[in-house]
Amino acid sequence: MEYSFADLDNALAFGGWRMSRKNQPMISQGQENADDQRSILKVLETNRLILRRLSTEDADFILELVNEPSWLRFIGDKGVRSIADARDYILKGPVESYARFGFGLYLAELKENGIPIGLCGLIKRESLKDVDIGFAFLPKFWGKGYAYESASAVMAYGKSAFGLNRIVAVTTPDNQSSIKVLEKLGFKFEQMVRLSVDAPEIKLFAHDESVQQQKGKH
Repeated sequence: MEYSFADLDNALAFGGWRMSRKNQPMISQGQENADDQRSILKVLETNRLILRRLSTEDADFILELVNEPSWLRFIGDKGVRSIADARDYILKGPVESYARFGFGLYLAELKENGIPIGLCGLIKRESLKDVDIGFAFLPKFWGKGYAYESASAVMAYGKSAFGLNRIVAVTTPDNQSSIKVLEKLGFKFEQMVRLSVDAPEIKLFAHDESVQQQKGKH
């Protein structure tokens, strides 16, 4: 399952098409506005993906994602049962994180058609000293390398924009697919942790460039 974070604290309607002077189809005003909004929110671009900030316009997608059986199993039930709940989740989670830390979870969408497929980003929890990376994708997009592709970009962004030489990740012990992605990214298991006193133990992995650089000198 392409999920790595455990317990986060955190059909556009088109009008008529119009033609350009060169007889090329141009998008409607409604789509132009939507595309402009996505462009403003864009943070990163990879070969196949656009990673952008979430807004309340993404509530439909969030409602679907957080109620997937695998999300419920590996991350937990966030009590998001309606579009209103999803908007609230976005505002109190990712959007608040952008304002407070400058980063957060980003929406991953396919570059070719703008279809949203998952989340990937950086999270700062009060229960962990370090910033951690998280990713989750809809099941129909698993096994295509999107988690690795997006997480690689987010890690590089975390280092260049925020000076994060050490990034951690947490996952349930049985989430073997996410563990494989983390290991491919260069994360190493460090210890079992609890995000709260009564929470179950989960695995904490770390990607620490300072340690890797020291090893490279020997």
